[in-house]
Amino acid sequence: MTNEKNQTRHENPFFNQPYGTPHNTAPFHEIKLEHYEPAILEGIRRENETIDKIINNPEAPTFDNTIAYTTPDNMLSRVTEVFFNLLSAETNDAMDELAQKMSPILTEHANNIMLNEQLFARVKQVYENHGPLDAEEQMLLDKMYDGFIRSGVNLSAEDKEKFRALSKELSQLTLQFSQNQLKETNNFQLHLTDEQDLKGLPDSAIEAARLAAKEKNLEGWVFTLHAPSYSPFMTYADNRSLREQMYRAANTICTKDNEYNNLEIVKRIVNLRREKAQLLGYRTYADFVLKQRMAETSEQVYRLLNDLLEAYLPTAKAEVAELIALAKKLEGDDFDFRPWDFSYYSHKLRMEKYNIDAEMLRPYLELEQVKKGVFGLATRLYGITFRENKDIPVYHPDVHAYEVFDEDGSFLAVLYTDFHPREGKRSGAWMTSYKEQWISKEDGNSRPHVSLTMNFTKPTEDKPALLTLGEVETFLHEFGHALHGIFANTRFESLSGTNVYWDFVELPSQIMENFAIEKDFLNTFARHYQTGEPMPDELIDRVVRSRNFNVAYACIRQVSFGLLDMAYYTLDHPFEGDVMAFEREAWKRTVLLPQEPDTCMSVQFGHIMSGGYAAGYYSYKWAEVLDADAFSLFKQHGIFSREIATRFRKEILSKGGTEHPMTLYRRFRGQDPSIDALLERNGIKKQS
Repeated sequence: MTNEKNQTRHENPFFNQPYGTPHNTAPFHEIKLEHYEPAILEGIRRENETIDKIINNPEAPTFDNTIAYTTPDNMLSRVTEVFFNLLSAETNDAMDELAQKMSPILTEHANNIMLNEQLFARVKQVYENHGPLDAEEQMLLDKMYDGFIRSGVNLSAEDKEKFRALSKELSQLTLQFSQNQLKETNNFQLHLTDEQDLKGLPDSAIEAARLAAKEKNLEGWVFTLHAPSYSPFMTYADNRSLREQMYRAANTICTKDNEYNNLEIVKRIVNLRREKAQLLGYRTYADFVLKQRMAETSEQVYRLLNDLLEAYLPTAKAEVAELIALAKKLEGDDFDFRPWDFSYYSHKLRMEKYNIDAEMLRPYLELEQVKKGVFGLATRLYGITFRENKDIPVYHPDVHAYEVFDEDGSFLAVLYTDFHPREGKRSGAWMTSYKEQWISKEDGNSRPHVSLTMNFTKPTEDKPALLTLGEVETFLHEFGHALHGIFANTRFESLSGTNVYWDFVELPSQIMENFAIEKDFLNTFARHYQTGEPMPDELIDRVVRSRNFNVAYACIRQVSFGLLDMAYYTLDHPFEGDVMAFEREAWKRTVLLPQEPDTCMSVQFGHIMSGGYAAGYYSYKWAEVLDADAFSLFKQHGIFSREIATRFRKEILSKGGTEHPMTLYRRFRGQDPSIDALLERNGIKKQS
């Protein structure tokens, strides 16, 4: 039996450390579905063993033997990081089923640790009696102590059992919410066989749809709800009834009377979070969350959202009025403007005002060149370089792995890139880590393994992947998150990289978006994919002039999402109403277009239901204030300023969550952030 067990362990790559891969990267080429469960269970066993060692240590609790106590290999972290990252990037029904099985087990394990009174007693003793600590050590201690309190360790025995049950149900429902959304998205396709239905669509969209049909063994063209297919269709398709069909399909996801309906799940998720917060003594879930955010209170969040609403709403109304006027001019005074008309007539108005169109830019934004441009920007700002290493295993042929080196040639990180949509990948774009950074006696400075996962336009049979400017901005955004991980240089893993306050984490990403329309940056890589000619200056000038086109509408849309988020999570009583009606009431002040009766955002609002943005969606606008203010410093000194970039790396990117974010920001910027830079950038306020 022992030999058989050892043989099984040897065959399971998670049991083998080191992996024998470059930089000890995850051995994706060896991992099979059946490896996850035994490795997770073994990881749990080992972690419990570590907890027992801390609890049973006869020595008095100290920072080193209780707070900073680590083992050379955290197996559970290694396994779950791979499993849950692939659950988003490369899943299937069997993975989903296993996730439903393992999620409550992992939740129970986490609760067992955080509700362990003996362990907390040692942590509390250190918290109340520690000697001198540096800023990072103090932050870790505070974070750990607060973590126990916020996880219910001080609850009564009866309330602890309630807390466990709520946590377990919440982990299952958030997972189910996400799986339902992906399956509903994949279940829809618009299959066209009449060429007349393609009128208005650019060649790139038609070719992609033809390829999608071919992949499904169908004649004609297939359009889906994935962004690279959906967005061009809504922008260019002349056939209004088909635009309506696509719009309704996208906006009624998870509302239908089938197994993927999320309406009741939304209600339950909101109530579970409120119940957990109230068990811990908070009035609402937002109060619980904001205790560890820069905003600190619901009042501060509402102040930001209301200030933005007041500043941008008049301009947003004017933008929509101008759009409707154009539609009526083209279609007749009795034209009834509906939401599926917005992108279509926005494109026409943009062409009329600026003669600029996303398709004009595509030939100059070939993915490989964009990648060189983005990587080159990091080289220019920070001196780092990227080198593909094909010996590093990847989880799908679309994925590429790069070694990242610092200016002095030292190894900084592994970076994975995964650019295109597929059925096993959820929509959107995100940065994640397969391994965080930390510093220890055993490992020295153990460097991170970071991943960028996106859903960009795919190559076709006769064209490479040609991106929109919006996709370039998304690349820059996620790359900003990646730099936050790559430059991490902290002692403790839980304070490393993007482990910062949630309303601060978007600053490093959003500041990078500013480069997308900078002529000096575009000139470094924007070349025609066939001729090699640079993007004409005159075209770039039109891009720059149009940068604030519909900017107020976009802002109000984000504010509406922030208001919806806060409406759910400032509830202090059970939510028993109608989700669709609640949604309409929550954001009614921001409504700029007619609302269709059967559509619903909440059931597919993964950020606040299954993601980490519950009571935190305002973070995007909060961070936008910071990024506009911070980038103004680059503008003052030159957008490629090594001096400012070095300061940004030193004071923000490398520090992770080791100090309060406002302390870090002030140290970088030399002053508090102001909303003025954002208003000036968006043309809402004249530059001073």
